[in-house]
Amino acid sequence: MSGTPVWAQLTYLFAAVCFILALKGLSSPRHARQGNLVGAVGAVVACVIVFFYADLRHIVPIVVAVAVGTIGGFVGARRVQMTQMPQLVALFNGVGGGAAALVALLELSDAHGPGVARFTLVATAFTIVVGAVSFAGSMVTFAKLQELMTSRPVLFPGLPVVFGASLLIALALAVLTVVEPGSWPAVGGGVLLAVVGLAVGLLLVLPVGGADVPIVISLLNAFTGLTVAAGGYVLGNTVLLVGGTLVGASGTFLTKLMASAMGRSVLNILFGALKGGSTLGAGEVSDRPVRSAGPEDMAILLNYASRVIVVPGYGLAVAQAQHTLRELVDLLGERGIVVDYAIHPVAGRMPGHMNVLLAEAQVPYEQLKEMEHINGEFKQADVVLVVGANDVVNPAAKTTPGAPIYGMPILNADEAKQVIFLKRSMRPGFAGIENELLYDPRTTLLFGDAKETLGKLLSAVKAL
Repeated sequence: MSGTPVWAQLTYLFAAVCFILALKGLSSPRHARQGNLVGAVGAVVACVIVFFYADLRHIVPIVVAVAVGTIGGFVGARRVQMTQMPQLVALFNGVGGGAAALVALLELSDAHGPGVARFTLVATAFTIVVGAVSFAGSMVTFAKLQELMTSRPVLFPGLPVVFGASLLIALALAVLTVVEPGSWPAVGGGVLLAVVGLAVGLLLVLPVGGADVPIVISLLNAFTGLTVAAGGYVLGNTVLLVGGTLVGASGTFLTKLMASAMGRSVLNILFGALKGGSTLGAGEVSDRPVRSAGPEDMAILLNYASRVIVVPGYGLAVAQAQHTLRELVDLLGERGIVVDYAIHPVAGRMPGHMNVLLAEAQVPYEQLKEMEHINGEFKQADVVLVVGANDVVNPAAKTTPGAPIYGMPILNADEAKQVIFLKRSMRPGFAGIENELLYDPRTTLLFGDAKETLGKLLSAVKAL
């Protein structure tokens, strides 16, 4: 940044502060929208300012690329469904890692010149390898969530050996890039390094089961942040260094929180399938008898309750039933019934999925209670209404050693006096195992599409 004018450096400082404030805003559903806007402003400023002081070449291709990216991002973000948000995040994350790797490849020839600091070569090699890993891994996570490929772990004989060998080759090529820059072809060697990184990314994510994919997306997001930070060092760009460090740190922290919410380690999530464990079970439909009823019976149960807790899940997002659910909760509240939403950290397909979904329906933030704050209140609940959730209320996490979700902290819905369970069918949740709560004498199932069923339930409550 030595050749950057002072006014431009101050502008970059403003952009970096925007990123920090954005991260702070995104930590709360109440301020998430404002935080996102602040971060967007910082990103736009950081991109635009370059055109006013830098001696840029190839202006036309740059402008065309920016225009195409802007239009594509805007249209994609506007059209994407809430249930597809994790796929969009995976795509954006992969593009970020790939872009960092490409920039490092272009800079590699200059980095091999005389007088280049050794650490610059280290940062360049690191950016190429980890950026390629992030890109390839993110594309696989996108394909799994979009059901373009199986969401089950993809294994083949000798996978651990191939993966270990790929890691060793990547490390050897990176060391060669740093130690022997004069005898190592810059561009060709960098491309080979990137190809091996792509292989490592594929082999890293293929064995991960579908239920663990959101956690891997968070981990790859941290990888992308680190590559951007390393690329910022190579380019001498402070705002990239700051922004990448923030993304890397927050992604790492989020990955750890999500793994803790699943009751497992990150290593187990990544490599558990290699030793026979996975969060994706058989997924067979049970024919065990359950107690079910119609909307009218459930309306009576809700109407005479004094305390109700709603447990939303991915099925609510799929049905786009959040607005109907909010109407039902508002109606119960008008009748003096205390209602809160219990939010599990990994409900849905990504962190904060349920918060965003319910905020879209203008649910008051005060009614959104995190797991650690509401778990002790289930014993006092007259009714728990489970809408589209399954694994996050499955008692097997507490009672069945060896189950894929054993040890995962869950919402204590099984402690309530009555449970109303909205399900489309008896198919198990994403973990692929039966939920014993469905067969509990206190549980009544209400079958059907969540939006349609909640609509009938709402009408039945109004009629009382």
